[in-house]
Order: sequence, then structure tokens, then C-alpha cells
Amino acid sequence: MRDVIVALSLIILMPTLAFAFFPDANISGKGNTNDLMMEEVLAVHNKHRAEEGSPPLVWSETLAAHAMQWANHLAQSGGQLRHSKVLGEGENLWMGKTEKFSYAQKVGHWVKEKRYFKSGIFPDVSTSGSWSDVGHYTQIIWRNTTEVGCAKATSGDHDIFVCRYAPQGNVFTKKQKNLYEDKLYLPAK
Repeated sequence: MRDVIVALSLIILMPTLAFAFFPDANISGKGNTNDLMMEEVLAVHNKHRAEEGSPPLVWSETLAAHAMQWANHLAQSGGQLRHSKVLGEGENLWMGKTEKFSYAQKVGHWVKEKRYFKSGIFPDVSTSGSWSDVGHYTQIIWRNTTEVGCAKATSGDHDIFVCRYAPQGNVFTKKQKNLYEDKLYLPAK
């Protein structure tokens, strides 16, 4: 009887123990996402979107699955970062030492580009003169982007973190007259 109680206790505790030792383990039943990733990613994105007057993002399991596919591809290809060039989805990439950074810190790396950001018509949105100096940040705050999904893969001793966005931001267009159009980041303050 005592053996049965011990076995049942282990079965009940197994998901908790798995999450404690493997925080990215998929025990939530939510595809490639764990709750901590989703909460931290949305919190940081939506904090900075609110500061710029952009509506909050929602999590997309579809985008998370796409991000997971690309993160795995990059990990299997030796961990060299390069964009996937998938049409219709924006993408931010990050790489750093395995398990040394929270999801909030990973997104925060992109947010640091804010120091070069200036409100304006894309691509004239950087104080440096190069939109690529703020491209991760502008994707985060892009007004018409409504969804985000992210995933992490490991290559050697590095984590590769990919976030996908829909609709994509950083869109070049010929018609950029109204600051409230979707082709722009945000209205002038």
C-alpha cells in the first residue's frame, strides 16, 4: 500500500518537477509555448507598445509554431542567425548563452534600440539615419501588428530565440502620407 502511495505521489508531482528542472518543457498542452514565455513576451511587448500609443498584442500559437520551426532550423544549421524572409510575417532574432537570460531580457535586448528611434514615416525613423538600427524595436511597436508568437531552440551553449509577428511591420510603401496609416509606426506625439 505504501508503495502505491509513493508511486501516486510521484505521478502527481511529475509535471511540477519537470517544469522546475526543465522550464521550457511543454507541459501546458499549448503547442510550443510555455506560460512563462508567453507572459513575459507579451508583458514587455505590450508595455512598450502602450508607451508609443500602439494597441496590445495577443499571443498566436500559429506564429509560435512558425518561430519554433525557424529556431530549430537555425540551431541545426550551426546557430548562425539569419532571417527566414517569410512573406506576411515579421521576425526578430536573438542569440545568447543558454539559460542565462529570461524571455523579458531577450525582448529587452531589442527594446534597447529605442534610444535611436524617432517618430516618423518609415523608413525615416532612426536618429542614426538607418532604419535597421531600430528595426527590432519598430517591429515590436508597429501599430498594425496584432499578434506575436515566439520560440526558443538551443545550439551548443547558445539559445536561439525567434519571435514572429503578424501582420508584419517595417513595411516599405510608396504611399506614406497619413501618420495614422498602417504603413507607419505611430502618430507623431
